[in-house]
Amino acid sequence: MKFDEAYWSGKYRQQLMGWDTGSITTPLKEYIDQLADKNIRILVPGCGNGHEVKYLHDQGFNNVVVVDISSEPYKELRGKCSNWGEESFVVDDFFNINGQYDLIVEQTFFCALNPKLRQNYSDKMHDLLAPNGKLVGVLFKVFFAGDNPPFGGNRDEYVEYFEDKFKFNVFDDCYNSIKPRIGEELFINLIKAENISRSA
Repeated sequence: MKFDEAYWSGKYRQQLMGWDTGSITTPLKEYIDQLADKNIRILVPGCGNGHEVKYLHDQGFNNVVVVDISSEPYKELRGKCSNWGEESFVVDDFFNINGQYDLIVEQTFFCALNPKLRQNYSDKMHDLLAPNGKLVGVLFKVFFAGDNPPFGGNRDEYVEYFEDKFKFNVFDDCYNSIKPRIGEELFINLIKAENISRSA
């Protein structure tokens, strides 16, 4: 199956986003709460219903770009983030976008991609981050049945995608997952690095 604009727009219209939690989750909330600089350049790819996006807006962050392959989630999200201009809301394939960001927020975007694109995801994240920029968020550390998103995995698999391009500040079991996801998540805080050799 092709997970393209038509696929995701259909999911949004039918409200078939089974892993949507309805609000920002604790791991990202607590990370965002300790960010002092409201002017850092932030990217939220595959933003979906954008609970993290609204939280960033409400906390006064003013240099945020959100990306989704479908325009459907923006119908409500623009109204919830009224202090931001249209340039903050990009409708495109993530792999087509450009720019340099200090922070990229990962929340159920990685798991929504075809697993064949995971190395491409890591490469693109590295390209989009400014020097010393960070990729921060949560990844599922369990496998899911079926041929549709979300797609899971495990830490050993994920490490292979990132170890040649990032320093691992944190790549561990998530200690503050919301109750339905306890024991199912990894928290990542990965720093863009240059000239790192892949481990043998």
